[in-house]
Amino acid sequence: MGYAILAVMAVGVVLMLTRVLPTAFALGLMAVVIALLAGATVLGDKNSVGTTVLQTGSTLLAATMIAVLLGSWLGTLMEDTGIASTLVRKIVEFGGERPAVVALGVYSVAVLCGSITGSAPAAMLAGVVGIPAMIAVGVRPVVAGGTVLMGIATGLPLDLIGWQFLSDAIKIPIEQVRSFQLTLFPIVLVGSLLYILVETRRHGARHAWAVRLDAKPPSARVRRGDAPWYALAAPLVPIVLALGLHVPIVPSLLAGVVYALVTTTRPGKLGERALRSLYRAFDVAAPPIVLFVAIGVLLSAVRLPGAVSALTPIVSALSPSGTVLFVLVFAALVPLCLYRGPFNVYGLGAGVAGVLVSGGIYPSTAVLGLMASYGQVLGVSDPTSTQTVWSAQYAGVRPERVMASTLPYTWLIAIGGLVLTAALHLT
Repeated sequence: MGYAILAVMAVGVVLMLTRVLPTAFALGLMAVVIALLAGATVLGDKNSVGTTVLQTGSTLLAATMIAVLLGSWLGTLMEDTGIASTLVRKIVEFGGERPAVVALGVYSVAVLCGSITGSAPAAMLAGVVGIPAMIAVGVRPVVAGGTVLMGIATGLPLDLIGWQFLSDAIKIPIEQVRSFQLTLFPIVLVGSLLYILVETRRHGARHAWAVRLDAKPPSARVRRGDAPWYALAAPLVPIVLALGLHVPIVPSLLAGVVYALVTTTRPGKLGERALRSLYRAFDVAAPPIVLFVAIGVLLSAVRLPGAVSALTPIVSALSPSGTVLFVLVFAALVPLCLYRGPFNVYGLGAGVAGVLVSGGIYPSTAVLGLMASYGQVLGVSDPTSTQTVWSAQYAGVRPERVMASTLPYTWLIAIGGLVLTAALHLT
């Protein structure tokens, strides 16, 4: 039975890779088939497809979905009020004609955006102004796109939505997720800075549509879209509350939304802007929320007693034991998180994580480290992820070129995360 379940997973990967089915639909279909193979009844109060998998599973990641919506709301406000574009412009003005300085400035804004909202919206917030600005001062287009993606990935260890997802998916307390992610952050930071400092030294032709910045930019008072200086702290508010004061994730994000509203909007327009931006946030949040519903359904299926008992002996036999083998084997398997592969944490990888935890093959903290490390590669170098596709296309290059440019660095970051995981949780 275990091999039949693995075969279903393999078919699901093929369906996603070939785009025969969208990821969310493929995961949902796999969940139902896996549950039936695991001996679940179609209907019933316990261990059934209808109740356990579809009903309970669809709301399993509810806290993550709310966090996604609030993060999207804050991201929408940062776009509407000009907070994100103002941050980029100020940094570009400071950097002048120095490619590395401008790239580091745009990278810093991307870190903030990546800590608030993920995927393509974060790339757009930092990249709409940042990518052409970098290209204008001589940064190669592929590196300009990669710099934004590296910034978003550096923000992932600080991403409150990511904390909630990993906590829900692996069944681990938020405090442990926060602790590991903060420990991982310096590794991601060093790897990302290495990418920028090395790659920006390789100058190439400027992009055809890039326009050099004016030597003397217009006054902030006449430039449309600038946000007040005190509003620029909006993306920091949730981070400070969650990290410094240990405020729960939902109220931390809500505080960021409120701060962005009151510092950029006249009192008489607060309600109108809040409602309009919230409606837009639903559009932004809908795709990841649908995906999280499907992931919750899949997690419920692989956690069924029949699935756990069938898969545990197989996965246990295939999983490396010992700290050295853990690092070597999973470092070699890093490419399997690309192209919607079996270690994609926002796809089948969540199911694999569920099997590893439910079967007791690794401690939940070690699975957390494995998935977080792979997430760094997925968030930057996967040419099928929305943020990579958008950044590459906006810079005028193919996503595969961005993957080739960034993968050596993200692979190194993932290895650092695996070493950290083994040292902390497998010794």
